Amino acid sequence: MDLNDTEGNGNEWCVFCSIAKGQDDEADVLKKTKDLVCFRDICPVAPHHYLVVPIQHIESCFSLNNGHIDLVERMAEMARAVLLDSGVTDMKDIRLGFHQPPYISVRHLHLHVLAPASRISADMLYKFIPGTPSFVSEKQLRKCLKVK
Repeated sequence: MDLNDTEGNGNEWCVFCSIAKGQDDEADVLKKTKDLVCFRDICPVAPHHYLVVPIQHIESCFSLNNGHIDLVERMAEMARAVLLDSGVTDMKDIRLGFHQPPYISVRHLHLHVLAPASRISADMLYKFIPGTPSFVSEKQLRKCLKVK
């Protein structure tokens, strides 16, 4: 199934929009606010692998500008809160970041929340190395947005 399938009416269907709107019964939603939702990744690569997405559809980190810095900060704050609620206490051994196009499987902005980072699956680690063309940390993204 294409997670970005096009419906017959020409509008794109987005699995993360469905989850954000509470229309996906299989999603394991951990926390929701008026503008963000956090849920478990369906293919976890670490003991704690969650995604934080804005309820408003934003395609990717390339769609952001300096007006979105607060959004990225709130996404990271939610990520840390969910980790604490899940019993993660070592906040130095976490990884928060975004895949950059074309390395995204769902075209809806999503923050990967991984803990402990030291236990990311060895065969998937290459996908989550900050500062590479495919993955940017939330701190790196906020820094880039400040100059946009």
